Amino acid sequence: MKPILQIKHLSVYFTQYEQDRRFFSFQKRRIAAVKDLSLEIQPGQITAVVGASGSGKSLLAHSILGILPYNSHMEGEIRYDGEPLTEKRAKKLRGNEIFLIPQGVTYLDPLMKVGEQLRKGKKDPNTKQCCRMALERYGLGADVEEMYPFELSGGMARRVLIASAVTERPRLIIADEPTPGLDARAAKRILSHFRELADEGAGMLFITHDLELALSVADEVVVFYAGETIEKAKAKDFSDAANLRHPYTRALWHAMPEHGFRASEGTQPYAGNVRKGCPYAGQCSVCRELCRTKEQIPLIQYRSGEVRCLYPDEMR
Repeated sequence: MKPILQIKHLSVYFTQYEQDRRFFSFQKRRIAAVKDLSLEIQPGQITAVVGASGSGKSLLAHSILGILPYNSHMEGEIRYDGEPLTEKRAKKLRGNEIFLIPQGVTYLDPLMKVGEQLRKGKKDPNTKQCCRMALERYGLGADVEEMYPFELSGGMARRVLIASAVTERPRLIIADEPTPGLDARAAKRILSHFRELADEGAGMLFITHDLELALSVADEVVVFYAGETIEKAKAKDFSDAANLRHPYTRALWHAMPEHGFRASEGTQPYAGNVRKGCPYAGQCSVCRELCRTKEQIPLIQYRSGEVRCLYPDEMR
């Protein structure tokens, strides 16, 4: 089966200028916000990208959609349906085959009623019926069609965004933190609809900081830390910490309420400050000198998954 989405060795850099106080000048600096990311999404598959705020997750979504900021530079390869996903092609596919469910509800047009935004200019009875059914699917009544975005609560606006995406039967859905502002019941109901769309053949990239939510719906989990993929695992691997391959992934597992709610010490470094070595070195119990000094830690195949670690056997 051909993947819907293939990403190979994706890196995203930003150009910044820092003040050099010694010479009263500015130095140009290139910061790596995402480093060497590779993943595939098959039809019917949900891949969750899990990581804390600032780990680079949203930049992945923007790279696929071709909407990175002007001061960014992307390296690597993104292919959609077997063909290179150029910026021009991404623009054509956005809103047709590839849909973004964004992190912020400000993506709704504040000057247009909800119904008009869902119908995208179409006025035929079939389109109107599909839009009404999509709203009902997410617990929103017909009256919502006549509302402007400022009349919606945050949770309602988020459900409108999700309804807007699913009305078009997309082939690839990118959901960037789609559940904040929703209670647990509403969030799980939306994720069950995502699972239905995947079972009908769509592929989904689910970007979240919530590992528990990710495991409730995903087939595969990609763990992000400081802009790097540190582990790729099947969702079933999270049934036992012994199945996991990286110390940070195990720390996430132990931080879950059902596993003791034990938070690890330390904080995630800013991706731009990590020049070499493993970004988790300062918190890792099996860290050695080479972990800090090696220029690049490779992502290796290990025990039916992938891990960015020099000494994965020490975790066993």
